[in-house]
Amino acid sequence: MSAAPLNFLTSAGKRADITLPLTWFVLAVSIIVCLIIAVLLWMAVKRRRATGGAAETAGIAVERNSGAGLRWITIALALSAVPLLVTLVWTMAALAHVAGPPRRTEMTIDVTGHQWWWEVEYHGPNPSDMFATANEIHIPVGVPVVVRLHGGDVIHSFWVPQLAGKTDAIPGQQNIAWLEAKRPGVFRGQCTEYCGAEHAKMGFEVVAQPAADFERWRLAQLQTAPPPGNPQQAYGMQLTTFRCGLCHAIRGTDAGSHYGPDLTHLMSRRTIAAAMLPNNPGALSGWVQNPQSVKPDALMPDQHLSGPELEAVTAYLETLK
Repeated sequence: MSAAPLNFLTSAGKRADITLPLTWFVLAVSIIVCLIIAVLLWMAVKRRRATGGAAETAGIAVERNSGAGLRWITIALALSAVPLLVTLVWTMAALAHVAGPPRRTEMTIDVTGHQWWWEVEYHGPNPSDMFATANEIHIPVGVPVVVRLHGGDVIHSFWVPQLAGKTDAIPGQQNIAWLEAKRPGVFRGQCTEYCGAEHAKMGFEVVAQPAADFERWRLAQLQTAPPPGNPQQAYGMQLTTFRCGLCHAIRGTDAGSHYGPDLTHLMSRRTIAAAMLPNNPGALSGWVQNPQSVKPDALMPDQHLSGPELEAVTAYLETLK
């Protein structure tokens, strides 16, 4: 999962639709300018080599006296001002369209950046409609979603290039971003403000779904964790509550801390470790046993479980769907 690209040259949402043409324009202008400069330098070097060193010095003096060099500078500045002015006006217009959320918003979520994972809270009209997940944001297609951003410890930056630009998550301050996907899909996001040792491994995913699929996902997330189905899973629940309950919550059990990600529906997520690993039994076991090998300096310690204990914990965690 760590190789998944952050594609900012294609668009899947309204905010990206506004900024993508500007991105291509600036990229094209930059390439053209570099090519022109490279060609002019090549021509100048070629001409000076043909005339020799002494003639080169004399040529410079002639150009200074004749004013030809100043004329070229004036023409170049005038030509440069045109794309710069277009870029300025276009940038201001794009910012005006994407800076604030649209007037019609049907959904608001809170996203908090932590070292080094993302907490996502969904709200509803009643307290019973609230639930939390981690590193995976589900949104309905075609619905503007307001994202209230918070910094849990240091400054982070929220970026989903195919859907929206970057917005900082700052401790003690609430910043507003918004997302709207025009088609179903999974879109990679990333923290883009250096926030510590594992900044590069602080990813997340936005899953855009048809409205009916999103509603089924939401209702499933409201459920508490199922009870263990066999003695091994029961033993795994005891170990998980004892070893992990000081940092993680599993609704329906005695594990109730919110220091780390909520694990109630862990296996419903596509990835673990902030989108660094696929969510399968092998990766899950390795992450539980030795997270420091994947994310050195992460706040989750190595567990040092015995073989049977690790098997029991993994068996229980696999029931959290």
